[in-house]
Parts: sequence; structure tokens; C-alpha cells
Amino acid sequence: MIAVAVVAFGLAWWLGLYLVTRNPRKPLVQRASFGLLAYALVIVLPVPPAALAVPAVAWTGAVVCWLPARHDRWWRWSAAPLLVAAWFAPWVALVPLAVAVALCLRLRRGLLVAATIMFGLSCAVLLLDVLPEVLVLASAGFDLLLFGVVVAVSDAFDEGEAVRADLVRSLLGAAGLALVFGGQVALFLDDRLVPLLHGTVAAAIAVQVLANPLALLVDRVAVPDVADSRAELREAAEALPRRAPLDPAEFAKLTRRALSHYGDLGKLVASPLTRLPVIDARLAARGASDQPLERAAELKSLLLESISRLKPRDGDFGTSDEWRHYNALYFYYVAGIRPYSRRTKREDLDPVARRALSWFVDQVPERTLHNWQNAGAKLVAEDLSAQVEG
Repeated sequence: MIAVAVVAFGLAWWLGLYLVTRNPRKPLVQRASFGLLAYALVIVLPVPPAALAVPAVAWTGAVVCWLPARHDRWWRWSAAPLLVAAWFAPWVALVPLAVAVALCLRLRRGLLVAATIMFGLSCAVLLLDVLPEVLVLASAGFDLLLFGVVVAVSDAFDEGEAVRADLVRSLLGAAGLALVFGGQVALFLDDRLVPLLHGTVAAAIAVQVLANPLALLVDRVAVPDVADSRAELREAAEALPRRAPLDPAEFAKLTRRALSHYGDLGKLVASPLTRLPVIDARLAARGASDQPLERAAELKSLLLESISRLKPRDGDFGTSDEWRHYNALYFYYVAGIRPYSRRTKREDLDPVARRALSWFVDQVPERTLHNWQNAGAKLVAEDLSAQVEG
């Protein structure tokens, strides 16, 4: 039974950390990863069954990310009271799962409905103490893993990336390290060494999955002058397995995503647009090597040229309708202005960029800017398509 618990813990711990590193700012990914990590800790820590309310509430929070914003507001307000109530009445942990089933039915997502029902049944059986705890935890873990994979696939689809190769690569690396280090403890295992086994497996998996963030932390201390450059190279290498085939039907979406990663060559490496024939021709014309970062840099140049062609010819900056697409793309993505972010303060802006920032803040609502960016991205996609066809 210890082996079942270790495997369930290791898989949940690995997938939770994988989602954290994949897209930590996305609420869907955040909540799914938090639920998986919380579930992994429930397996190994001496906590009451009511602690299952944490992954249950996190699961529901991830589900509502696929629904209108009002459902997310309800979840934010109810999450903390549900967790407090579950501590005194463990059956309350089943409430968010029932809500998740109803929401999944409304979405007509059969896989999520099935996984949520199975996880809810596992929690119910555990709370009723009908079956051995380790079997129930393993069953619930399978459902959570299924949900975590669904979240990873959904995020990859939104980002225009492939996920299978990257997911398998990460799993094999984590499993290999966990087996090497955890296996040494397992050889001499007794009841007193079970916590050490769990800790060793957790540390081995964390070192593999969090290798890039940990390396960046070390670089910041040891070699701060080249820390950012080394991080960019590592990120580019990590992005290669995520590069999806170029689908002409998704050209506009891929262009929009590439624009959002304009200032990050490491993420641009994963864009299928780096495989455009026009990039092959441009690399050959300037005698550059066919390397992933070279392709990303060439794609960045192509995007800038397409954005520049949207600029009217009557000055450096304007606020008329003919300027809206250029302003929305150039100043936001190329100049790096974030007019609605309180955490972003730029002291190095030139006079034109300062005028643009002031105009965005005073005259352009955030939703309007988003719509202009979508429309501008379509124009850029059309321009890139014309170059490919030409």
C-alpha cells in the first residue's frame, strides 16, 4: 500500500509543479496546480479527511474559469467560507464538487463531468470510511491527474502550442530522478523511513521540474550580469518541445499569440510561425544559421515590419481612427507600455511614448484597447500571409 501512496503522491506533485511552471499567471492553471499540490500533501501529511476540501474547492475554481465572469466572482467569495466550514463538517467538501458537476453539465464537457463525479465519490467514500484509505486516495488521485492533463491540454491549445512531447519529457525526467533517489530509501524502508521516502521523492521531482527557476535564482546570485541571457537560452530550449505544427487555419490566432510574446525570444521560439518559408528565405539572404533563436529573432523583425506598415504617414503619433491599430500594437507590444498595470512604472519613456501612455490612460478603456489589438493582429496576420504567398 505504501507503493500506491508514493506513486499517487509523486504523480500529483509532479503535475502540480508542471502546471505551475507552464503558465503561472493564468487563473485556470493556478487553481488546477494548487489543487494537485494540496492533494499530494493530503496523501503524505497527517491531516484529517476534511483537508480534501482544499483540492475540491480548487477544482471548482478551475472549472469556473471556463464560465462567464460572474461565476468566478461567486467562487472567490465562497472559497474561504467553504474551507472553514469543511474543517468542522467534512461533508461540506462535497458541496463544491456538486457545483462543479452542475457547471460541467452546463458546459457539456462530458470528460470533466465524469472526472468530477468520480472524485466526488472518492471523497464521499473516504469521509464515510468504507474502503481502505490508500485505495480511495489513489482513485481520487487518478481523477485529479485526469483533470490536470485536461487543463494542460486546454492551456496549450489557447497558447497555440503542442503539449504531449513536453508533458512526456517532464514526466520521464521526474520519474527517473524520483526512482533514483527514492529507490535508495525504499531499499531500507521501514515505518520510520516513510516520511523520508516522501520527502526524497518530492525533492527529486521538484529539482527536475523547477530546474529553470532554480537555475535563474542561482545565476542571480553567482553571475548576475549574464543571468537574463542564460535564462533566455534555457527558456528557448524548454520551448522547443512545445512548438506545434503550423496550421494555416489558425494563422490569425498564432499571430495574436506571437505579438503577446514579442518581447520574449524564449517564448517566441515555441511559435509555429517561426517555420514560415519567408523566414527561411530571410535567414538564407543574410547568411544566418538555422537556429531556433535566429528564427525567433527573424519572426520578431517580421512582426515589427508588419506593425510599422500600419502606421499613418502624418507624424510620429496621432489619436485619430486611422492610428488606433498601430497605437494598440506598437506602444503596447513593441514599446512595452502597460497603461492599466499599477505594478509597471516606466521612467525611460521617450516623449512620444509618454504622450501615448497619457492618451491610453485618459481616453482609451481597457476593453477598447483589447478590441483594437485583436483587429490589429488580424491585419498583421494578413500582411504576413501576403508575404508568405508572395
